[in-house]
Amino acid sequence: MTLVQAQPRSANANPVDRTVDDAMEAGPQVCDDMTVAVALAVMASARADRLLVCDEYGVCGGLVTRAQLTDIRDSAAYTDQIRLRAVLGDRGPFTSPMTTLAEAEHAMRYRKLAALPVVDEQGSALGVLALAR
Repeated sequence: MTLVQAQPRSANANPVDRTVDDAMEAGPQVCDDMTVAVALAVMASARADRLLVCDEYGVCGGLVTRAQLTDIRDSAAYTDQIRLRAVLGDRGPFTSPMTTLAEAEHAMRYRKLAALPVVDEQGSALGVLALAR
C-alpha cells in the first residue's frame, strides 16, 4: 500500500518535506444525526467509499465506510432509526494537515488504517488521507 497522491499544492515541494495537506483528499462530510440508510444513499450518489462524520458544531467524529454501514444495515439488530453517532464508537485517530507524509504513513501502517481524517486545530474536518492498494 502507498499513500494516495493528490496534486501537490506546491510544484517545488521536496518529497521529504511534503505534508498531509499536500496529499489529502476532500470527501463528503455528513452530520452524525444522519441515519445509516441515508448515509449509504449519500455514499452511492457521491460514489464514495467513506464519509467524514461531524457533530452539530462541525467537530469531526471520525470516518465511516460503506462496508461498516452495509454490515450494520444487514445485521439483525438494524432499524431505520440508527444514527451515525451510534455507530462511530471512539473519536479518532486523526492527523493534522502539517504532519509529514512519512509520519502519517508510518502511523497508518502501524495502526493498520486505510484512511485517516485530517482535522484543524479546532477539530473540524478538512479532508481524508488514504492509502492506495
